[in-house]
Amino acid sequence: MRLLLISNSTNPGEAYLDYPKNNIREFLGEKPVKVLFIPYAAVTFSYDVYEEKVAERFREIGHSIESIHRFSDPIKAVSEAESLAVGGGNTWKLLKTIRDNNLIEIIRRRVAGGMPYIGWSAGSNMACPTIMTTNDMPVVEPGPFGALSLIPFQINPHYLDANPEGHAGETREQRIQEFIEVNPHVYVAGLREGTMLLLEGNNLSLIGPRNLRIFKKGSSPAEKQAGDDISFLLNN
Repeated sequence: MRLLLISNSTNPGEAYLDYPKNNIREFLGEKPVKVLFIPYAAVTFSYDVYEEKVAERFREIGHSIESIHRFSDPIKAVSEAESLAVGGGNTWKLLKTIRDNNLIEIIRRRVAGGMPYIGWSAGSNMACPTIMTTNDMPVVEPGPFGALSLIPFQINPHYLDANPEGHAGETREQRIQEFIEVNPHVYVAGLREGTMLLLEGNNLSLIGPRNLRIFKKGSSPAEKQAGDDISFLLNN
């Protein structure tokens, strides 16, 4: 499988998808690729608006996208796609709409067969076994929380080390500790802003300027940087 799982779409002061665009270009290769875009995580703006925002950045790097909402048969669209990009937004709505369109199995089959998969934020959560480590409010009920299971570990995108000033609630780490307490056999990767995970076959690597924070029941949280061996996450 080939996966590029990005923590966040936008760094402060930058255009949408600007910081990972060269990584996306390298991932897709030099030959122009028409990427099928899944905008289902959008809630407060239309799929048309989302498509154009993503298309603008992909054009910059020599590739193109077309949103799945333009196809009368979403399953056929996935079955014929060259590559897939799943955008961020609300993870609960993303999963529900993917389920409503019966896309779980066809996406799994195509990605397992080698179709490149790009996800950011909610799109990265969708690659996990479940969406239970999302940061999003459950604005809809998606049914079971099971996601695409393209990887055997969980991702927490936008991972933060501390709470905002003036907030006395639980930290992100405390919330993840709650998850691993009741899911003791599952690794959780805290993917900080500006970083991404690249999976090429059996090779998993971290890209970006910040460390990856890894959680597992019974172990102290571990910090891994780009270049470290993190392939053990694939043996979860």
